[in-house]
Amino acid sequence: MERYLFSQLIAWVEMKRRKPLLLRGARQVGKTWLIERLGREQFEFYLKVDFEENSEMVSLFSGDLNPQKICSELELRTGIDIIPGKTLLFFDEIQICPRAIISLRYFYEKIPDLHVIAAGSLLEFAFSEISFPVGRIQSMEVHPMNFSEFLLALNYGKAAEICNNMISEVSQTTHEFLLEQLRIYWLVGGMPECIKEYVSTKSLKRASEVQAEICETYRLDFNKYKPKTDINCLKAVFSTIAANVGQQIKYTGLAIDFTIPTIKKAYESLLLARLAKKVKSVSNIGIPLNIYASDKKFKNIFLDIGLMNRVMGIDYNKALSHQNLLAIYRGQLAEQFVGQEFATATNNQLYYWSRDAKNSNAEIDYLMFYEGLIYPVEVKDGPSGKLRSLHLYCDAYHPSWSVVFHAGQTGVLENKKIIFLPLYFAGAFAKFGINLPKSI
Repeated sequence: MERYLFSQLIAWVEMKRRKPLLLRGARQVGKTWLIERLGREQFEFYLKVDFEENSEMVSLFSGDLNPQKICSELELRTGIDIIPGKTLLFFDEIQICPRAIISLRYFYEKIPDLHVIAAGSLLEFAFSEISFPVGRIQSMEVHPMNFSEFLLALNYGKAAEICNNMISEVSQTTHEFLLEQLRIYWLVGGMPECIKEYVSTKSLKRASEVQAEICETYRLDFNKYKPKTDINCLKAVFSTIAANVGQQIKYTGLAIDFTIPTIKKAYESLLLARLAKKVKSVSNIGIPLNIYASDKKFKNIFLDIGLMNRVMGIDYNKALSHQNLLAIYRGQLAEQFVGQEFATATNNQLYYWSRDAKNSNAEIDYLMFYEGLIYPVEVKDGPSGKLRSLHLYCDAYHPSWSVVFHAGQTGVLENKKIIFLPLYFAGAFAKFGINLPKSI
């Protein structure tokens, strides 16, 4: 399966001022697969050190972190040559060996021509135990596969190209085809193993079985979370955060029979594990948005829309037959999808607008910053008359354009400066901004 991130890995290989690379992301998003492909296709020699599979390798980093000494020992143990420029050295599940993370700085300083990549799934917990080598390594975030990559996996290359380029006009036939594939993607999700199973079987049931396996893997990982968090509280919060997408987080609603500090700690642990992403509230608009964002008022999106379905127990047959995409599970799947596409395309902090006024519940689903402009973004099904929060925002802040994602075709309300975009253009908008077709 094709991953757009692979081209960034190729660029890293070819950099003159290259640093060791750390791939971050939740478990089973495809980090190891990407690196193994890179090793096969771009290097004469490839050496993988999996600290989970080969725990004895941890002892290599217990004393001196001299990289030449470490490489010599690795060559002896594996029989694989480590030659700068010809070998890719890969440390997998590196969070198990925090001193290996520290060693990356010495690889950069003493063997700068050697290509070194590390990956792990619970890295943020390991970082709390060490002095992180800031400025000595590069980082890339690996997300679940986005909608365009899903289309590529199904061999719909032309459709993927439409959704992964600047926004353009599409025929009604193409529009309906993309919406139908979007409906399937919402159920399968972007976890590579789930997509692989669906591609080979065309069975949503089989894909959902893989989703269940992944969710169980995450639950088993709870025992590894540090600092220690109440396992039962973690399980409860994990099961409810999916249903809370699009809603302001209230800790008391995430679990019962636990104290608020215990629930908060569990939720923040899931954020560190990349199983959820915080969407911060902004009441007063200004640049940069983070200065105006609240630390106490926020929403969240789940790691993956397919896993979100599995955790919530959505009826797949009912969802497939539902005529209105935005009405499935009260519109939460649509908001999750747009947020997930935004997060994948930009890897930035996500924000939403919440009106700071007594007895007001006015909200804008997302705020997207692009080339110096802040675009209010709504995910709605309906005419502009239903966009009350958007009109309130526009009256207060006068944005150059507002964006509404819906199930219809591209359109513009010129007098209101509102652009309506099909849901499948969420990723394209995040990457390329607004590109109005000439006929509009």
